[in-house]
Amino acid sequence: MPGQLLYQPNPPPDPSQLPDSILNFRVQLNTQGVLSSEELHAIKQFRNAADYIAAAMIFLKDNALVERDITADDIKPRLLGHWGTCPGLVLVYAHLNRLIRKTGIDALYVVGPGHGAPAILSCLWLENSLGNFYPKYSRDRNGLAALVKSFSSPGGFPSHVNAETPGSIHEGGELGYALGVSFGAVMDKPDLVCVCVVGDGEAETGPTATAWHGYKYIDPAESGAVLPIVHVNGFKISERTIYGTMDDKEITALFTGYGYQARIVEDLDHIDEDLAASMEWALGEIKKIQTAARSGKPIVKPRWPVLILRTPKGWSGPKELHGEYIEGSFRAHQVPLPEAKTDENERKMLQQWLRAYNPKELFGDNGVPNDAILSVIPEEENKRLGMREEAYKAYTPLDVPEWRQFAVEKGTDQSCMKITGELLDAVVQQNPKAFRIFSPDELVSNKLDAVLRHSGRNFQWDIASRANGGRVIEILSEHTCQGMLQGYTLTGRTGLFPSYEAFLGIVHTMMVQYAKFVKTAHEVPWRQPMGSLNYVETSTWTRQEHNGFSHQNPSFIGAVLNLKPSSARVYLPPDANCFLSTMAHCLRAKNYVNLMVGSKQPTPVWLSPEEADKHCIAGASIWKFASTDEGMTPDVVLVGIGVEVTFEVIAAAALLRKTIPALRVRVVNVTDLMILGPFGSHPHALSDEDFDSLFTRNKPVIFNYHGYPVELKGLLFGRPNLDRMAIHGYIEEGTTTSPFMMMLMNETSRYHIAVEAVRSAALLNPRVEIDAHKTISSIKHMAQKDKDYIHAHGADPAGTFDRPSFD
Repeated sequence: MPGQLLYQPNPPPDPSQLPDSILNFRVQLNTQGVLSSEELHAIKQFRNAADYIAAAMIFLKDNALVERDITADDIKPRLLGHWGTCPGLVLVYAHLNRLIRKTGIDALYVVGPGHGAPAILSCLWLENSLGNFYPKYSRDRNGLAALVKSFSSPGGFPSHVNAETPGSIHEGGELGYALGVSFGAVMDKPDLVCVCVVGDGEAETGPTATAWHGYKYIDPAESGAVLPIVHVNGFKISERTIYGTMDDKEITALFTGYGYQARIVEDLDHIDEDLAASMEWALGEIKKIQTAARSGKPIVKPRWPVLILRTPKGWSGPKELHGEYIEGSFRAHQVPLPEAKTDENERKMLQQWLRAYNPKELFGDNGVPNDAILSVIPEEENKRLGMREEAYKAYTPLDVPEWRQFAVEKGTDQSCMKITGELLDAVVQQNPKAFRIFSPDELVSNKLDAVLRHSGRNFQWDIASRANGGRVIEILSEHTCQGMLQGYTLTGRTGLFPSYEAFLGIVHTMMVQYAKFVKTAHEVPWRQPMGSLNYVETSTWTRQEHNGFSHQNPSFIGAVLNLKPSSARVYLPPDANCFLSTMAHCLRAKNYVNLMVGSKQPTPVWLSPEEADKHCIAGASIWKFASTDEGMTPDVVLVGIGVEVTFEVIAAAALLRKTIPALRVRVVNVTDLMILGPFGSHPHALSDEDFDSLFTRNKPVIFNYHGYPVELKGLLFGRPNLDRMAIHGYIEEGTTTSPFMMMLMNETSRYHIAVEAVRSAALLNPRVEIDAHKTISSIKHMAQKDKDYIHAHGADPAGTFDRPSFD
């Protein structure tokens, strides 16, 4: 069955087995008289105009107002766009405009069905936001013709909502994240209402299912509100949706259980009155909840409003084609008349469809919307949905304290995370309304709990953390953390996402979608800078020997490496002081995706604050204390990238100094991974001269890397003399074992590095060559003895992680 079998358009759901009493929880409203005849006429005019433009954008490249019969030459050579969701999105846009004009609320419009870009762009043109940012799309005949012609064509707007779309804070490709983004957007913005349309296809996704709990993390005293609207038009690309087959009792039961008051909007003959009354009711409920909280008498577990909007897919479009239903079916999802350019019958249907909106009445002879349409649009420009400053110029830099006041003494053992938690505690205190931490229930485990000293969690359903202004959002859904972080960041604030290393990959594609938004935003001249998306990756594979193989996965590094170089930043600070410096830098940075990888276990502090500062500025440096003659004229270069693997490099250098002193070693640590690429491949990439000054021009280089070796190979590709370089890293070996056994299993131990160093140096230094076999055999024997000990005793040999000595 290539597509859904249909026996009628807009098929109703089968009745459920639930008792009728459940419908007592459904919100009932009187919709009579909610709109005056003038308002009703104006809203219908606005909807007709926007629907017309949306349909024209999908099909036409000329004859934008259909002032003559449509010819094949008027049709675009490639028909792109999604019509099915557009009428519903326009309907909500029109009524949100009315509500803004009537009440003066500050609102954002987040659209889950981002493929409905024609609907959003048409409304933006009507309110003249497009003309404000793009003068070629002026609100007149020429501007309309340009918009219609350029949509989904080279040089024009793409088929999905993106950063080029005024008012947007959400990349409209991948589904599932609109609701989480909306909740993040309203945090710490008490006057903001974010109306979020969740398509019934998107509603099937796991991220959306969890994001319904977002209100449990919204304190109505300090934050704004989200008005979710589930648009149930019944179909995906070729099948009915789950929500489309749920009756009112099932829908009511579901959202009542989530903690909402559900209002079902479905009176198609009076849809404008129904939606107008429902949106006014929803705004009233929001104000009631907020007023109670802000007067010091918060409602415990308030039931926030949600609207369920049932309208046919592709409403007002073609009804049937070739004996198949179009409106009210999956066939309206994308282009309902796909052969309009070559099929005369479809072309006539298109003409009939477009003219049914009466474009001459809507736009007159000069292409300007009529007075009724304009009466729906907010008079104040800054209130218009496409002109909200939260969406494009709201960035507030953090007040980041001087990190050196939290620095620790060189020569001690300290947890990078524990020390960084002290800095974050100060950031929270100095930025009580502009910084939040979004953590999947791992803050204490990751030893960042110092931030809870002067703040707390913001879980409103828990009596211990309710209404306390906590800066920490902990929910065991990486998707929801990511969505909230994106919404919070794109509306001008700064956040942090700490996580177990192995599970950051859950938000891989979300992060990529966000990076695409940022990349495009950077190219749009009217969008101002935004804060960076900041990830802390800890509880890494090197110290997840107790949790086992499932918790050993550094692949998120590669995900960030694949981003556009202008956006991607990956840092692996080697100790607590370097991590402090890196964190302070990332919290101040703009427009990046920052990934910081570090250890939560106590590890040596190799560098003083002053040394750490210089090291982090440089991105890499020669560690003279671990090198032979401070690194002069080496036989081999040993490179550590990551906390624990750097320890193994230093231990290898100490071992080599004792076992084969003729071998001359230079130890280098890399903290900024992006310096390694060929010059010009990344803004941080070293010049060839600087690269050679660290790694020599022709001596063997042995990398001990925290991530997958293939990532480093790709990064280094393009550097000269790559055949002299060997890379050790995580090779997918792991289990529940000891910390050092993890190093042995993945060939990142001091023994593996030392053996590689002896073999490489033997080719260049005769004094090493003469003892190479004996030394290698001895080192391998040491490794085997340690393995035997671990298997026999269930622990690493005593002294394994003592600080290496070079005396």
